[in-house]
Amino acid sequence: MAAAALEDDLGPAFRQAMRQLAGGVCAISIGQGEERGGLVATSVTSLSVEPPTLLVCINRQGASWPLIRRYRSFAVNLLADRHLGLAQRFAGQGGVHGADRYLGAEWRTGVTGAPILADAMVAVDCEVEELIERHTHGIVIGRVRAVSTVREEQALVYLRGAYAALPAP
Repeated sequence: MAAAALEDDLGPAFRQAMRQLAGGVCAISIGQGEERGGLVATSVTSLSVEPPTLLVCINRQGASWPLIRRYRSFAVNLLADRHLGLAQRFAGQGGVHGADRYLGAEWRTGVTGAPILADAMVAVDCEVEELIERHTHGIVIGRVRAVSTVREEQALVYLRGAYAALPAP
């Protein structure tokens, strides 16, 4: 058994510990036109059903943080395993940035103005209710304004630094 990390050296141990937590892969889409951006997040969770709200955590040093502050809306697009290429683009693999992350997929405009992935397993269109800045990240509380039809497919998950398909039960 590995020795426990001490508080002053928790960063690497914490990062490794969190790699053991499987998460559904979501493309967070923000902005409009050529000023679109986005990121991949597994740190998305429901907050409340009344009113419908969710949380997403975004690195404040990333290019998406200024967009979320400016546009005050975003979409959470839950990805199926067939969306692996899109997940890689939204993660910035291959040096893809900004509106180029949207290439190769069909997008529509949500009620908030946020880009919605037309064939997402689920797309949740949100307006920003509150931004809470903590440490390296911002906690975004999103008020849900619309939810797309749910498609039951194999979900794309992220575990131990890799993408994998999670078969539907």
